[in-house]
Amino acid sequence: MTVTISRLYDNYSDAEQATRRLEDAGVPHSDISIVSNNADDWYSQKSKVDRDRDGVDDRAEGAGKGAGIGAGVGGAAGLLTGLGLLAIPGLGPVVAAGWLVSTAVGAAAGAATGGIIGALTQAGMSEEDASRYAEGVRRGGTLVSARIPDADRARVEPMLDQSSVDLRQRSAAWQQSGWTGFDAASPPLAPDDIRRERELHRTGTGVR
Repeated sequence: MTVTISRLYDNYSDAEQATRRLEDAGVPHSDISIVSNNADDWYSQKSKVDRDRDGVDDRAEGAGKGAGIGAGVGGAAGLLTGLGLLAIPGLGPVVAAGWLVSTAVGAAAGAATGGIIGALTQAGMSEEDASRYAEGVRRGGTLVSARIPDADRARVEPMLDQSSVDLRQRSAAWQQSGWTGFDAASPPLAPDDIRRERELHRTGTGVR
């Protein structure tokens, strides 16, 4: 039986490392997805990204390949070389790649059960947890999801746990501030809000 495991990270670099650990452990690129908030345009402002060391900026390569949408995103060089910019309902601009993104883009845009929530629930996640993960991305985080055989769960989960957000603790803090659940119809957070959110939790991560 195949299961989907997901983790949220406060910054892209932690999520990138988690993705590389999965790839090094033999999880196929086609079974990994990454979705990172880009409301503050951090990705475009980065210096040249050349993870496959071919002398060409990976972002340009990804854009040319329809990164984040096609089922074969990533290719032999790895999932992260296929990152691309796109918009997902309720999240706004994201940097993303992988199978989860394809599902999210194809879901009912703007509907409560569409977009990222629909993609996560279709993958077997509860709607409550899907709402938490979606809100985490909306607030500036990065989501990594992997489809793996259930027998590999005990081996793979520790790879994702490193530097991940304690999602239940984090969502409890949101609820104290009045949050009741992810709303795909709400406008995405502004760049200044994203920066404040990232700064607030810069040192507040822990294992889920």
